[in-house]
Amino acid sequence: VQLQASGGGLVQAGGYLRLSCVASRSIFGLNVMGWYRQAPGEQRELVAQITSVGSENYADSARGRFTISRDNAKNTVYLRMNSLKPEDTAVYYCRIRVGQDDYWGQGTQVTVSS
Repeated sequence: VQLQASGGGLVQAGGYLRLSCVASRSIFGLNVMGWYRQAPGEQRELVAQITSVGSENYADSARGRFTISRDNAKNTVYLRMNSLKPEDTAVYYCRIRVGQDDYWGQGTQVTVSS
């Protein structure tokens, strides 16, 4: 499975972005789609994830500002990011886990200016 992430960019603090990640084929069975981010000099961290049955999980830093969703018919996972802060600046990666299989996208840069 190949993942193509898009939607990153430069935005002012308080603004919003919506990230998209499209999988190259349909994902069957129980799976988890998620967004992670990695800031310079930092470890990659979970931002949000959603299971194939719609259960969502958020990092504390994202809860209340970000919303993850998925469209199974389009093999796509989204991340709506509101009230962006400079500390949200990072490369954002999408990930799909299906059983023991683990796939990562190439990342999309999000830069939030103060």
